[in-house]
Amino acid sequence: MHDKIILFDGVCKFCHFWVKFAGKRDRKKVLRFASLQSDTGHILLKQYNIPTDKLSTVIFLDDGKVYTQSSAAFRICKYLDGAWKAGYALNIIPKPLRDAVYDLIGRNRFAWFGKSETCLLPTTEMQDRFL
Repeated sequence: MHDKIILFDGVCKFCHFWVKFAGKRDRKKVLRFASLQSDTGHILLKQYNIPTDKLSTVIFLDDGKVYTQSSAAFRICKYLDGAWKAGYALNIIPKPLRDAVYDLIGRNRFAWFGKSETCLLPTTEMQDRFL
């Protein structure tokens, strides 16, 4: 499997936005994507012993390590181009504080941004990066 995989909620419109955002800003194309609802997502969850109940977080698999919540979001920034790399430095914020903000957004994401009836379909430019 690939070394850097973002597992995201395939029916979350907010998640769709961030997958597209990351994909456009990763010109080296090191990031791969799979929805949590996909067969690949299920296989990876099982392979990394990630509980499948209450999955309301992005999961980032980076060189065999599992990152969730704000740790995943900021670690992804490490692989983005330009000034977006600076987002990785936000890991210096204490984890309980940054995860509290992350959880607030996570609890309200469907109310604020909506829910899609179908999983995100990749654009032609990103199709080869979806697992």
